[in-house]
Amino acid sequence: MSEQRYDLGRRSFWEDCQLLYVARHRFENDWLSLPHTHYCAEVFDILGGKGFFQVESQQFPLRPGDLVVVNPDTSHTELSFADNPLEYIVMGIDGVRFQGAGDGEDRYFHLSADQLEGDYRFYLESILSECDGRRDGFLDVCAGLAQAFLVLLRRQIAQRALSPARSRSNSECGRIKRYMDEHYSENITLDALAAQAHISKHYLIHAFNKEVGCSPISYLLARRIAEGKHLLENSSLSVREISLSLGFSSPSYFTQRFKKAVGLSPLEYRLSIRSQARGP
Repeated sequence: MSEQRYDLGRRSFWEDCQLLYVARHRFENDWLSLPHTHYCAEVFDILGGKGFFQVESQQFPLRPGDLVVVNPDTSHTELSFADNPLEYIVMGIDGVRFQGAGDGEDRYFHLSADQLEGDYRFYLESILSECDGRRDGFLDVCAGLAQAFLVLLRRQIAQRALSPARSRSNSECGRIKRYMDEHYSENITLDALAAQAHISKHYLIHAFNKEVGCSPISYLLARRIAEGKHLLENSSLSVREISLSLGFSSPSYFTQRFKKAVGLSPLEYRLSIRSQARGP
């Protein structure tokens, strides 16, 4: 797979909303397509080619111009036709969740090209251009473009998207998410998280599930797995060293949780990434 990717270091634009990355992908024969999850939401703009998008056990066809939004902690993957490979732009955004997503309920929604009102691609391509040029203030420009994109999307799907207005429980959950993002390598318990937000752990579990769509511990695990993938891809640390740096109790437990989330063991994942980098 050819990839043009920019990691933006958590650029905030609403109170708890952060632009994480934007990338342009094009499928090639070496791409290993496996179901996976993210702790953030992802937005896909299909540029060309043919294929399917799989969300958990459901699949639907993709056409150029389609827009797909996948909520956090939702298993998904992209499946491309070999003779007409998919190409798309994907943007990762933390702190937002879309609701009432059609057939996918709160997991995803799919807007076909003829349903879209507005030039969504302009914002995504502009973010890519800003990242490529890296001119003064480009991160702030990227954050502004991402905010405009989401406002346009929310306008189209009306009440189905989470608005930036903050409820009390939303603010508490945002504080807990930030704490886990910053301290994921530490020994974090539900009692400690509840103390951070000054609420009972039973209320925390209920509010976090309602606002984020998963339990606090599931979010923490997804955060650690995402960081583990990054370290496996970009460092020479051993699996043992990575597991300890992420706060797992043992390398075997890290391997067990990683394989369940990604579909490959940490070593298998590292080998597949290196194989893709070497090419045919």
